[in-house]
Amino acid sequence: MVLIIIVSLVVLLIVWIISMYNGFIKLKIKVDNSWSDIRVYLKKRYDLIPNLVNTVKGYAAHERETFEKVTEARNAAAAVPPNDVQGAVQANQVLGGALRGLLAVAENYPELKANQNFLELQSALQSIEGDLGNARRYYNATVRDYNTTIQQFPGVIIANMSGFTAREFYELENQDEAKNVEVKF
Repeated sequence: MVLIIIVSLVVLLIVWIISMYNGFIKLKIKVDNSWSDIRVYLKKRYDLIPNLVNTVKGYAAHERETFEKVTEARNAAAAVPPNDVQGAVQANQVLGGALRGLLAVAENYPELKANQNFLELQSALQSIEGDLGNARRYYNATVRDYNTTIQQFPGVIIANMSGFTAREFYELENQDEAKNVEVKF
């Protein structure tokens, strides 16, 4: 009788450990998936920028320094390794500043502001920026859930034994970066 109780407890403990481990895996995959979503929106943003620069360039050719800053910032942001959250945050802060500079240049050209292609690019950028903001919020929520789960007792024991570590939040150093790039004229 005692042996049956001990075996039952051991089996329940094993089932509980497996269940907890699988829960960690599900949360980890959710975090990875949400980070992938951010990268997709960043890629869309990066792909849109050359078109935006070329459109503005047609009207403001003498603003070469601004175009170079945007292009360099875009290339640097696109070159960040896939899992480097803080690198992506920093590179995209620089890119956001460069984009604001480009859009400020565009402000000085009324004929550019009336250009249909430019208006479509503005709209696409605004949409991407909104999607990107939503993706960042969702990513941070999944990281919060994952980090909480692997740091709470008794999960912390299994997480440490299994090599699960806390993930980084997508945090902006400059609170102005939390706002979408302004594309209205």
